[in-house]
Amino acid sequence: MRDLGYRVIDMLVEHTRDLRQKPVTQSRDKATLTSLFGEPPPEVGEDLDALLKTANEGIFGNVMYVNHPRFFAFAPGPSNFVSAMADALASGFNVFSGISLEGSAAAQIEETVIDWLRQICGLPESAGGVLVSGGSMANLTALAAARKAALGDEWHNATIYFSDQTHSSIARAASILGFRAKQLRRIPSDEGFRIQSDLLRRTVGRDRRDGLHPFCVVANAGTINTGAVDPLADIASLCKDERMWFHIDGAFGAPAMLTEEGRALLWGLERADSLSLDPHKWLFQPFDIGCVLVRDRGRLKETFQVLPEYLEVAMSAGDGINFCDFGPELTRRFRALKLWMSIKAFGLESFRRAVEVGLENARFAESQLRAHDCWEILTPANLGVVTFRYQPRDLPESELNNLNLSICRRCLSTGFSMVMTTELRNKTALRLCTINPRTTKEDISETIRHLERDAISVTHALATC
Repeated sequence: MRDLGYRVIDMLVEHTRDLRQKPVTQSRDKATLTSLFGEPPPEVGEDLDALLKTANEGIFGNVMYVNHPRFFAFAPGPSNFVSAMADALASGFNVFSGISLEGSAAAQIEETVIDWLRQICGLPESAGGVLVSGGSMANLTALAAARKAALGDEWHNATIYFSDQTHSSIARAASILGFRAKQLRRIPSDEGFRIQSDLLRRTVGRDRRDGLHPFCVVANAGTINTGAVDPLADIASLCKDERMWFHIDGAFGAPAMLTEEGRALLWGLERADSLSLDPHKWLFQPFDIGCVLVRDRGRLKETFQVLPEYLEVAMSAGDGINFCDFGPELTRRFRALKLWMSIKAFGLESFRRAVEVGLENARFAESQLRAHDCWEILTPANLGVVTFRYQPRDLPESELNNLNLSICRRCLSTGFSMVMTTELRNKTALRLCTINPRTTKEDISETIRHLERDAISVTHALATC
């Protein structure tokens, strides 16, 4: 056991040490991977040295490194080594984290880190929550609590409101919870890709006059597309006036509340009835760990508590929290340990500075792009995200989307960095998300230089076709 453990640690340390020199993206086609791993289960065990070699080269050599300092797509997962070791401990001790009787200290650690997140986000002492797999499950859990609290068992006349920039997990959660497409209201965003609060208010009023039951608004605390923040304070006031549930999707941007700049951008976040966060993004945890906070923690228990006969004694023993009562999972891994250990090891000041580095790097990327006439900034740096496109002077608008998509594909094929596209007002945009604190300004400058070389090559190839 000790020998195996040492070899695994060596693999992790070598990967971390050499990560910057590795390509960001490594993948093989399905047929090749099937030939490598599509096999029947072996009857006899294999040599561990050979298995580790296969894992290191065949599996981990054919994945995308979302913690790579030049991974700028989607939302990077920077992770940290202390939390990775905490995950190993949680798995090694095989802690069950659903019922306090089976993991009393684990329940206390989870309660503690949830309260730390509550304090960071400015919610009142009445607030509480639960750790889940990620933002999608956090949004589902929050909307389930909202439905129960505001609608009981009658939601077929209710309406939910969110912007055209809201993450797809909201529509998916609504569908899972039984809301039909006609009950969802996608409010157009403004020029800054924020929900139009005046239009939102008018839409709510119209639906109420039509006999519908507006019950929930979902606001964005940092959209995944552009980092845009909806007018949270205005929406909070609307929800108070209309007696609606106010949910904030902060899966990407909420941890910016650690910084002075973030608190200014996220003003009003503390007024949420529920809030989702993703510590495996901007709090630098390994996958997976999400969180939902609810202003009145009792709402979660009212929504999810079920008391089966075989667990009656176990769940009533002691005075700790049974976190299976606060969400959809009974079987739960000990997710809280990694967040607790890393905050204890580094302190909030280190996390704060790491978030500030992400904000600063996005502004640096924007300045580098503005220094060259060939790049058009579509949205300036906001919460660690900047979007842009290559725009040579002699190319018509009708061809720019295909050009920038081709640049993205060229970038993906080279593996030096990972930059993906998004769609903004029918424009194909390249996008940099700079929240990895190990990303340097040189990483950003070199990535932009590579993108420009890719753009020139693609433009030349198109011109000679």
